[in-house]
Amino acid sequence: MLIRNARLVPLTEPAPQELVDVLVEDGFVTRVGAGLGDETAASGPAAYDGVVDAEGGWLMPGLWDQHVHLAQWTLSSARLDLAPARSAEQAVTLVRERLEEWPDLPVIGWGHRPTAWDEVPITSHLDAIETEQPIVLIAGDGHHGWLNTVALQMLALPTRQSVVSEAEWFMAYGRLSTVLGTDGTGPEAYRRTMENAAALGVVGVVDFEFSGGVADWAERWAGGADLIRVRHACYADGLEDVISRGLRSGDPLDGDRRLTMGPLKIISDGSLNTRTAWCCDPYAEKAVHGFPEGQPNQTPEELRTLLRRAAEHDIHVAVHAIGDRAVTEALDAFEETGARGGIEHVQLTTRDDVRRMAGLGVRASVQPAHLIDDRDVTERLWPGRSERCFPLRWMLDDGVDVVLGSDAPVSVLDPWLAVAAAVHRSGDEREPWHPEQSLTPREALAASTDGLGTVAPGHRADLLLLAADPLDGAGDAAHAARLLGFADHVVATWVDGRVAHQR
Repeated sequence: MLIRNARLVPLTEPAPQELVDVLVEDGFVTRVGAGLGDETAASGPAAYDGVVDAEGGWLMPGLWDQHVHLAQWTLSSARLDLAPARSAEQAVTLVRERLEEWPDLPVIGWGHRPTAWDEVPITSHLDAIETEQPIVLIAGDGHHGWLNTVALQMLALPTRQSVVSEAEWFMAYGRLSTVLGTDGTGPEAYRRTMENAAALGVVGVVDFEFSGGVADWAERWAGGADLIRVRHACYADGLEDVISRGLRSGDPLDGDRRLTMGPLKIISDGSLNTRTAWCCDPYAEKAVHGFPEGQPNQTPEELRTLLRRAAEHDIHVAVHAIGDRAVTEALDAFEETGARGGIEHVQLTTRDDVRRMAGLGVRASVQPAHLIDDRDVTERLWPGRSERCFPLRWMLDDGVDVVLGSDAPVSVLDPWLAVAAAVHRSGDEREPWHPEQSLTPREALAASTDGLGTVAPGHRADLLLLAADPLDGAGDAAHAARLLGFADHVVATWVDGRVAHQR
């Protein structure tokens, strides 16, 4: 393929001022320069799959979402949206309305955030609804499920009044599709999700779905869910299967270099909204009984055992760590075991631990849209600590490899939202939240391209053509607002040199 008359977006290295041509061969960029098309034409017939005239558009590497739960995101459009609920009573009303409309279907809801509710949600609230259908309401951060007794029994969970949270919930989460019937996550549904992502300029995702394994992804890929790159992550219960197959991080799963083995995912602590993120200092209010600072999901020894096992087999590790104590413990484990990989979220940490991350070569995988969602609850539950929440500027200044994602469906799968949040750190009319930790548009975009910068020979041919310059602006609120809608400027997306989206 030959892309002619393009302007390169200068993400890392300076870009030529003039229009250039970009030659793609076997899925890689091989030449970049002015007049390549004329030069090639003069030497004889060219066997291109296609010649694309960029017409002065802006060319850059395609975007990645480094943290997605792809099945859950694919399912989300069919779920009851509970984000508007401001109390348990309001949530129950929304469930009643759904059941009145569809009385013969289970209710799967998503998005409620009960931290600010006056009343704690309990099973009997849902049991008061007269239905034989299971009701499963998934919290907006994904860390707990609020279920009626029917759903508890169907998921083989002990009956209780409290929500099902953390490790117990994650195990049950993976069983939802098998227990509750058709889940809408077949290859066709995944393909539609991929098409929507490619239309945003996304060329790849790291899939942290709780259920399924290598064989599931190979089958799904063969069924047509093969439009963009996928790195499939496993959890502890699937690690031995990955090892038995001889797979290392980066190895193709199905003979296709676009579908590869990703990291081992370890959820080492909880979340802010459930007050289970493991912190050095106590929560200011409503802490979990017996765990005023939150709690870990493994002992330090268990965490090190998992990292050591992965490192022995060249499998990278992605450690979920939201609280500052969890980040410290994760870094201790990386240092002791020599494992490679990164920390997911890094929502609260210290400057010293940021420097440790840089020194150890531990990547930071951050979801900037979460800082918009968690801004107010952070000030309530972690007062006096917000200046070191989502410390993106510290990370870049100290030399940490920072990559961005969404954690979809906790936030929407939209890299432009992540970039805008990293730049402006506000989702409403308020001033930015700790703007000293902001990134520039160039830095935020570079952190969204899987380590690639300005398009150059040797790059994978995962390319994005835009009708406007994403760096045109002052890096202020107006620029962030413009970036937020930049999907409208996506002209074409290529993955491995093949068209994934074209306007």
